[in-house]
Amino acid sequence: MSDLREVLRGLEVFSGDLPVFDTTRLPADPQELFIDWLLEAIHGGVREPHAMTVSTTGADGHPAARVLICKNVSAEGWQFAADAGSRKGAELAAHPEAALTFYWSPLARQVRVRGRVEPGTAAESAADFLARSPGARAEALPGLQSTPLTDPAAREEAVRASAARIAADPGLVAPGWTLYTLRADQVEFWQGDRDRRHTRVEYRRTDGDWERGRLCP
Repeated sequence: MSDLREVLRGLEVFSGDLPVFDTTRLPADPQELFIDWLLEAIHGGVREPHAMTVSTTGADGHPAARVLICKNVSAEGWQFAADAGSRKGAELAAHPEAALTFYWSPLARQVRVRGRVEPGTAAESAADFLARSPGARAEALPGLQSTPLTDPAAREEAVRASAARIAADPGLVAPGWTLYTLRADQVEFWQGDRDRRHTRVEYRRTDGDWERGRLCP
């Protein structure tokens, strides 16, 4: 354990040229700043910049987290998709609030988003499902996510059967597939610094508007 501690302490962080976070020119809406940062990550070659950690609350009251893909950021909020019958779907049904965390390591940037989660309409969810690749649709169609894997062969057969059904009916949609939208009430932007003089800005929604200010590192 002591050797591992030394290995971890010896790892370099915040290497390379890091961007400057100009807090004198903050937009009124955090989504504008988020999209700017996301596009900078995309154009900067950050791998999977749309990957985010989605944290929910389990039935036991304990936190649960996993990495999903951000599908879109619109005036309504941040969007992601999942099967309503999955573990995260059940958690969102019981506790419809979540936190999102984006981390773009080469830029030493992190964004944290918190808010209430709302399921989309059947049409919105269907459109998202049909935008997936045939293989991804075949995997999701049986609705087995998060269930115990007791018979791998049976699962593979279910996926093959789903692929055949989709080939015969390209408009087939998994009944539980849901496009979720997180409507943010708090967004924090974090810019790392080698000397740990990190820059943090928090937006909070109040009476329909956004208040913003800096936080101590």
